[in-house]
Amino acid sequence: MKILVTGGAGYLGSLTCTALERAGHVPIVLDSLVTGPRAFVGGRVLYEGDVADRALVRRIADDHPDLDATLHMAGRIVVPESVAQPVLYYRENVVKSLVLFDELASLGLPRVLFSSSAGVYAPTTTMVVDEDSPLAPASPYTRTKAMAEAVLADLAAAGRLRPVVLRYFNPIGSDPGLTSGVHAREPSHVLAQLARAALGQQPAFTLAGTDWPTRDGTGLRDYVHAWDLARAHVRALERIDELTSKPAAVTINIGTGVGVTVRELITTFEEVFGRHVPVVEGPPRPGDTAGTYADVRRAADLLGWRAELGLADGIASALAWHGARRAVLGYD
Repeated sequence: MKILVTGGAGYLGSLTCTALERAGHVPIVLDSLVTGPRAFVGGRVLYEGDVADRALVRRIADDHPDLDATLHMAGRIVVPESVAQPVLYYRENVVKSLVLFDELASLGLPRVLFSSSAGVYAPTTTMVVDEDSPLAPASPYTRTKAMAEAVLADLAAAGRLRPVVLRYFNPIGSDPGLTSGVHAREPSHVLAQLARAALGQQPAFTLAGTDWPTRDGTGLRDYVHAWDLARAHVRALERIDELTSKPAAVTINIGTGVGVTVRELITTFEEVFGRHVPVVEGPPRPGDTAGTYADVRRAADLLGWRAELGLADGIASALAWHGARRAVLGYD
């Protein structure tokens, strides 16, 4: 298969391109390089530009008449930034996605795999959510994901696109070859923050929120290894025709099915790292929630996919990537 990957120079986009190549597929990258580093593109075909540039999307389709599907991973993803700059997020994640979807439909490229977020779910007393659980996104970022999902559902019902939506939980780690990973100079991801504190690159790790309704008061998340996440995208693309045989968007949770609190994450991190990590307690960040973890039965049934790597694997991978960042990106 030949796959157009928007955001293919980003953290998860580049990992998924690697997974596609290992499975024998060809990724074509469309990325503005506003956040994703050029180094993550490697030797892949790159179209540098905006997903809402209709002329560019048409040129890609003309250059590659054998495109099989589009994997839409481009977008802004930082929750606190979305709270501070909601217009930026609605423009980049909703308006531009709508333009892209409309152009793909006009070009006769209906197969779309969309990267969404488990942050769209409403809090639950059990903390576990399946794909039919109520939605209540709590930040502009997660609301943009829910809006884009609604657009895809309507386009599917109208017979214009054949979308599959992956709602994934909290990715951690790198690809096995350490060619890409978290690339932000000041990453907001919890595991990158832990690594920076452990390695003395910041004074301490800030435990954001200790009064959540969880077993130890800290936020609970489902931490899925980024390489497992990439494999799930490959599996969904390989099965997209059977998944979209009816005129409706198909939504699938991608997680481990295990909830981990931040305190439990810190404990496992220290076990893998081998040393104590300085921790200070602080208030929740804007847009934070108590969290959820995934009911993953649909992924097993429809994709034949389950997470194969555990929390300790993800932590070890993240630490290894932290050591490789300077060689790949030129900065720690």
